[in-house]
Amino acid sequence: MSDNIDRIVNSKPPRRVRGPKFKPLRRAVNVPVWGDLSIRLGLALFLISIVVMIHWLDRGGLVDNLDGEVSFLDVVYFTMISITTTGFGDIAPISDRARLVEAVIVTPIRFAVFFIFVGTAYNFIIKRSWEKWRMARIQEKLSDHIVVLGFGISGSESVSELIERGTKPHEIVVVDPSEERLVQAEKLGCNVIAADATRDSTMEAVRIRQAKNVLVSAGRDDTSILIVLTVRHLAPDVPISVVVRANDNELLARQAGANNVINPVHFTGLLLAGSAKGAHIADYLADLASVAGRVQLIEREVTEEECGCSISNLKTGGRGLRVYRDGVALGFWEKECENLRPGDIIVEIVPTENGTTMGDGHPEDE
Repeated sequence: MSDNIDRIVNSKPPRRVRGPKFKPLRRAVNVPVWGDLSIRLGLALFLISIVVMIHWLDRGGLVDNLDGEVSFLDVVYFTMISITTTGFGDIAPISDRARLVEAVIVTPIRFAVFFIFVGTAYNFIIKRSWEKWRMARIQEKLSDHIVVLGFGISGSESVSELIERGTKPHEIVVVDPSEERLVQAEKLGCNVIAADATRDSTMEAVRIRQAKNVLVSAGRDDTSILIVLTVRHLAPDVPISVVVRANDNELLARQAGANNVINPVHFTGLLLAGSAKGAHIADYLADLASVAGRVQLIEREVTEEECGCSISNLKTGGRGLRVYRDGVALGFWEKECENLRPGDIIVEIVPTENGTTMGDGHPEDE
């Protein structure tokens, strides 16, 4: 014991590895539209006032072809026609110094003011009007889409998994109050809206009644349940899946109208318990849950040609695991699964592109 302590005390500290340079935190500037416009106009007026001051101090190099005197009003007038490149010629620089000032100082400021006004016109007139028109067209065409309410850890992972499973990004609408999170969703190609998902107006904007599925992950159980109530009030028939973290809130979420309630804490406990019973159980469950694995769980309605067949002889070549009939879950070992009926919902396991298939077309039995 003492030898181990001496070895630890006398050992040299590990060599420090040079890591990446420190990057400061960044935060998006939350400036309202009129605040941004005021900043732009204020900067333009500040630059113009600098030119007025320069012209006033160097007014001796200017000539007024009308009365021969250059007043302060003449300086302001000359500055404005000089900045806007109008140039009537009634007031002009005549000295070398005045012309040098026009070329070296006033001309760069003229370009700066010009770009400020052009940028302002683009941002507040052209760009905003175009985006408003474009988003209106997108909203009109929204149908059979997936609405993701909350783009935190769970929401972002679900969107990535949906895209991996073949859902087109433009068929996904992400709603979150955080602009920073929505930037990531927009990079994936999703439609985004920065709004409060508990508001009826927000749900109307994403055409919640025409949605195929709604995924709710607001980060707080109370907020998520309130969102479920809002969605169910506006869209009684749309399937809703919600993430809750407290066991007591699972029943409340179902009473609010959620079709599927997912508890990540509970699922993690299942994985941990499964790993205690076998080294590969947790790995297999994770494989089933992700499209990146070798096998995948899918849910679908029985086809017409499969009616009357057994769940063990599916036309897709997958292994049937469960049948949902009239709201009752039936296991593959039960007699009812020997005769599939129209309207049955099948849960089956199929191989992915990363998996392998056996000679009979069934997934590899790992």
